Amino acid sequence: MAGQGGDMCAARRSTVRAVLAVSALFLCLAITVALACGAGSFPAPPGEVLRALAQAAGIPWGEPVDPALAVVVVDIRLARVLLAGLAGASLAVAGAAFQGVLRNPLADSFTLGVSGGAAFGASLAILSGIAGEAALAGEARVLPACALAGALAALALVLGLARAGGGPLSSLRRETVVLAGIVVSTFLSALISLLKSLDEESVASIVFWIMGSFQGRGFEHAQLAWPYMLVGAALVFWRARQLDLLALGEIQARMLGLDAGRARLWLLLGASLLSGAAVAVSGVIGFVGLVVPHLVRLMLGAGHARLLPASALLGALLLIWADVVARSILPGGAEMPVGVVTALMGGPFFCLILARRGLSRGRDA
Repeated sequence: MAGQGGDMCAARRSTVRAVLAVSALFLCLAITVALACGAGSFPAPPGEVLRALAQAAGIPWGEPVDPALAVVVVDIRLARVLLAGLAGASLAVAGAAFQGVLRNPLADSFTLGVSGGAAFGASLAILSGIAGEAALAGEARVLPACALAGALAALALVLGLARAGGGPLSSLRRETVVLAGIVVSTFLSALISLLKSLDEESVASIVFWIMGSFQGRGFEHAQLAWPYMLVGAALVFWRARQLDLLALGEIQARMLGLDAGRARLWLLLGASLLSGAAVAVSGVIGFVGLVVPHLVRLMLGAGHARLLPASALLGALLLIWADVVARSILPGGAEMPVGVVTALMGGPFFCLILARRGLSRGRDA
């Protein structure tokens, strides 16, 4: 009885810690949105930013703000900040789902070739001139749509290869999925290199898109991506308990009554929709889906009911600030690709995580 009471107290403390952590992250995210809308080559005081946001929402607050400031804060930066937050949350949740489904701490959207498929779709659109013609015609969603189609096509190819030996999709095994993803990702990387070699004039555009950026993105891009992000998030969050069971191993999951193959299929679909939609509007951004779930596990443990919402909030925070750095660090209004910033931030963090795990295992031994 004493042991059961101790377990209940520990579980209660863990729940309280998770609620406090998620609440703190949510508060930080709300503050971040206001601060990020004022940062950039044309800085604005926080008070002016809040007034502009409030007046844009129809809330009367003080004197009307300068129209130029309102355009910069609301029409340009707010759209960009919201899109960066959506992309960061999607990549982080997708990374947590991929790592849980495949039981691989290094799994993310690159593992299944989803990022490679999006990059190939975008590269094909740039090389063919479709993206340029659409941009001149005022249609900014063609390039992201091509990238999203490429991501979904890559997922279909991976699933097709994973069941090449026969059997229904619901019988997928994680080992075959990982191997198929590596094959498809490598093949798509080769195709992208081929496209770049065929047209040297398009190389700069392809490389800049692949490195990731929110430059020139607006509300129309968010409108394209959010339905797929919403469906993907619903599939993953709805099956958070199944992710916990899959983490125990396939045999244990089946003994507990879980159809592991079917659960794995739906979770892979949801995570791929999340990462594909994010990559479609932002380009290929690494380390967010890889590092954020590890950081959250260090704080809150491995339970996915806590891991997924905290990862979404922390991923949104990370990518918003990475984008602020990308558009503020260079002089003259020039921008750095946000994928470069996340790599510079994520690489040392991941090395630190690996070093801490290595030290803790050494002490346990």
